[in-house]
Amino acid sequence: MQSFRTELENPIVEKDIIQLEKSIRLFRDGTLDSEKFRSLRLARGVYGQRQQGVQMIRIKLPYGKMSVKQMLKISDVSDEYAIKNLHLTTRQDIQIHYVSLERTPELWAELEKDNITLREACGNTVRNVTASYNAGIDPNEAFDVCPYAHAVFEYFLRNPICQDMGRKIKIAFSSSESDTALTYMHDFGFIPKLKIENGAEVRGFKVLVGGGLGSQPFLAKTAYEFLGEDLIIPFIEASLRVFDRHGERNTRSKARMKFLINKIGYDSFMELVEKEKTANKVKSFKIDYKNYKQTEPPTNVVTTPVEIKDKAAYDLWLETSVFEQKQKGYYAVCLKVINGDLKTERARKLADIVKKYAADDIRVTINQGLILKFVPKEALPNIYTELSAIGLAEPGFDKTFDITSCPGTDTCNLGISSSTGATEALEKVIRHEFPDMIKNNDIKIKISGCMNACGQHTIANIGFHGSSLKVGANTVPALQVLLGGGTLGNGEGRMADKVIKVPSKRGTTALSMILNDYENNGNEGEYFNNYYDRLGKEYFYNLLKPLKDLTTLTPDEYIDWGHDVQFETAIGVGECAGVMIDLVSTLLFEAEEKLEWAKETLAAGQYADSIYNTYSFFVSTAKALLIDKEVMCNTQIGILNDFDKHYVSKGLFTFPTDFKTYVLRINENEPTKQFAEKFLSDAKQFVETSKKYRENQLA
Repeated sequence: MQSFRTELENPIVEKDIIQLEKSIRLFRDGTLDSEKFRSLRLARGVYGQRQQGVQMIRIKLPYGKMSVKQMLKISDVSDEYAIKNLHLTTRQDIQIHYVSLERTPELWAELEKDNITLREACGNTVRNVTASYNAGIDPNEAFDVCPYAHAVFEYFLRNPICQDMGRKIKIAFSSSESDTALTYMHDFGFIPKLKIENGAEVRGFKVLVGGGLGSQPFLAKTAYEFLGEDLIIPFIEASLRVFDRHGERNTRSKARMKFLINKIGYDSFMELVEKEKTANKVKSFKIDYKNYKQTEPPTNVVTTPVEIKDKAAYDLWLETSVFEQKQKGYYAVCLKVINGDLKTERARKLADIVKKYAADDIRVTINQGLILKFVPKEALPNIYTELSAIGLAEPGFDKTFDITSCPGTDTCNLGISSSTGATEALEKVIRHEFPDMIKNNDIKIKISGCMNACGQHTIANIGFHGSSLKVGANTVPALQVLLGGGTLGNGEGRMADKVIKVPSKRGTTALSMILNDYENNGNEGEYFNNYYDRLGKEYFYNLLKPLKDLTTLTPDEYIDWGHDVQFETAIGVGECAGVMIDLVSTLLFEAEEKLEWAKETLAAGQYADSIYNTYSFFVSTAKALLIDKEVMCNTQIGILNDFDKHYVSKGLFTFPTDFKTYVLRINENEPTKQFAEKFLSDAKQFVETSKKYRENQLA
């Protein structure tokens, strides 16, 4: 690992990578608890696959943006460490699969040479900040949201307040009220707004909070119709502090922010947010959007006359996969990528095309495609010809024909049945039976391998998620059919209804029946969701009910899409430390590590970070001592209360007040040097008292 110290310029990143390498060794030795190791590696983008012994690496690309150089670097890394494939995700990340755990630090170091991070791409952290793929070039946008998305990404990366939350947090910025970033299904969503104050134009955002998909989807609530641009980061910070403090931690299925808001009520949540603002690192955070490095149009684009052999195909591509930017004379070219899988050989050829005709700004889109920017109008025939040669000039980007899917059972531990194989089959149905749908922008089809909705099936007009059906002693791969979801605009959306579950191999027939019925029974000009609402859920259940008959199953239906053996439900094997450890000692060690971070950040003048690290130390130490008494707590507030109940009230520890009040001074004080020093000094005393108590217990 010594080479990391000499080759990387950023000491913070270097420390991260060295810590990952050290933790892998401790885990392999059996001296690091598997759950703690899992938490650490996930926060560094290393995710266990369904296949034993290999990892999925998630590469974090803020709002999906990467340069040509970065795409080539990721391709090189995939060739060296993975399987020569880039998987584009609905979170605008790139995943590579089948990576050896021991090689992940080396892989990360390679990526960081080109400013590409894995940090907090997975785990209970602030995940990748997404944004509309057309942000910055959208003719309808109030202003470019990219500088704001980037500022949020930078502010919360490695921020102490969000390193060990109960669950993940997802944030999205839409470029306009059309809400192409799907803000209504995020923990935090932002839609740009302008208003006039004292004769001057003021920037701000409509703010949404508490949305989410999964098995229990929630539509986000409107926190502010207009919040000034300088107040969005303080609002997120205060909200994360509330979530960290009050959010569920034991029951994973109830640990998202949406459940906290539902549990305590929206008004109570917002009251807690206001109280937390006292301890915020900043009360206002002005985002310097004027100095954000904007995408520059390409220079010296050379075009040559080309013969378009199939004029109809070219015109269809122009109509469905190209649009004129707000920058007149320039066009955006959208690339449909089936299942989001881009082979590295094709990625390199694409890089050469981008260098010739487009800006050095490639965006991963939330529907698993790519978008190229600033293509001059005169270069469109050239870029079409060259994209066609590598199979990336498919028409119908983000239309009915462009189905979104997650990896499902290909690699994911949680996948139940195949989503990628089903996607290919469903697209063939549309291509052959409903060719006119290639222009349809009303019906979005999405599929996930399970109910967790990584493929966003919950908000699809027509959605599917992987499932299974028991037939005697055997199991049949199945698809749950959902109808009626979608985006309404300006932060509003609707969740799809679960209609019926059918064997997976009948999913194609189900799609045909739905689309045929829409063509035959939909009114002239009627949108799909209006047609669904008019006829009702029961109508569609009865329409598809014949497909549910399991007495007519054929041998082929016991085999999932893309497979050649009989289906079995299976869960991927996770890592195992192999030996028992002293969990209390491990937690106390981690608590002391947080205290060291508090000292380091105090010395660096980062008072808010020091205070939060000290707070985390108090909570972690109390949790360890409670576990010693076999007391399990599901929130940080619960830990503080239980420590008072089991230790302070019995005279085992004493404080000027109760423990909860003593620790929650964090909420009552500004993040000053004086308070940071006092809080840390008190924590050091708690260390000594805890050590003595622990030594006595062990003796």
